[in-house]
Amino acid sequence: MITYLKCERGFSEIGGWTPGCWVNVEEPTSEELDILKAQFGLPEDFLNDISDIDERPRVERNEGWICTILRIPIENTDNDAPFLTIPMGVIVNGEYIITVCYYANQLISDFIDHSQKRNTYVPSAPDFILRLLNSSAYWYLRYLKDVKNMVADAENDLQKSIRNEELLKLMALQKSFVIFATSISGNNILLERINRLYGEQLDRELFEDVSIELRQADSTVTIATQMLDRTLDTYASVISNNVNAIMKRMTSISMILMIPTLIASFYGMNVDVGISMDNHWAFGFIVGIGFALSVITCLWLRKIRWL
Repeated sequence: MITYLKCERGFSEIGGWTPGCWVNVEEPTSEELDILKAQFGLPEDFLNDISDIDERPRVERNEGWICTILRIPIENTDNDAPFLTIPMGVIVNGEYIITVCYYANQLISDFIDHSQKRNTYVPSAPDFILRLLNSSAYWYLRYLKDVKNMVADAENDLQKSIRNEELLKLMALQKSFVIFATSISGNNILLERINRLYGEQLDRELFEDVSIELRQADSTVTIATQMLDRTLDTYASVISNNVNAIMKRMTSISMILMIPTLIASFYGMNVDVGISMDNHWAFGFIVGIGFALSVITCLWLRKIRWL
């Protein structure tokens, strides 16, 4: 989908391209990509780079065009990780400002709505890129809050019953944290690259705000990842202790049952064991000895806290 937006008192959609407008391309079809290449002369390698889901944040030049690729977070329903990050490209050349994203996301619509509410005026392409980075930091923090709530719910379920489903859920959330940490770190490096590239053209106050937001997002995801790692280590230790306790109980029960079985085996052999077949108390005597030794063993195992 291709939309054209003009910034006056915030971004508003217009019918077609005019000098200085923003061309937003989201989930483009092959026909729309052909239109972009024919109408604006976009380098094809830029479009190919942005289509790569694993493309890292960076800045690249080609034939007068500057392509800035940043990574933004999205909700995910097709994979085990509830949140992922995707590349978004901002392609600039003089009066052309074109954003390309091959995946649906909430960031762009929220960015437009926020600009209208604040009557935001974006005077230049560097300012536009900084505001997109700032918006990405906001969405990282927002999704991180959702992930932390999911972690808390999974931990509550684990406290009631340690099951594989809850552990796998925590591992999926851990994957989202790692993906976020990598992408935020890449955006931080990208911000420094933008600073060196545009220099005095940047709004320094806006640049500092974006830097602070990205550092906050980076710090938040680092702390959350460390806490989740320690939580998983703790539950791994709990599971190991539970397995050890079960094995100790099973071993104790086997020892208790082994004693009467052993005595019955001795007295069941076809040899003279000193008790006459005519003795009416023989069976009770043998059972009593086995029971007494089993009780003694049980008391001893309780004393050493195996039962």
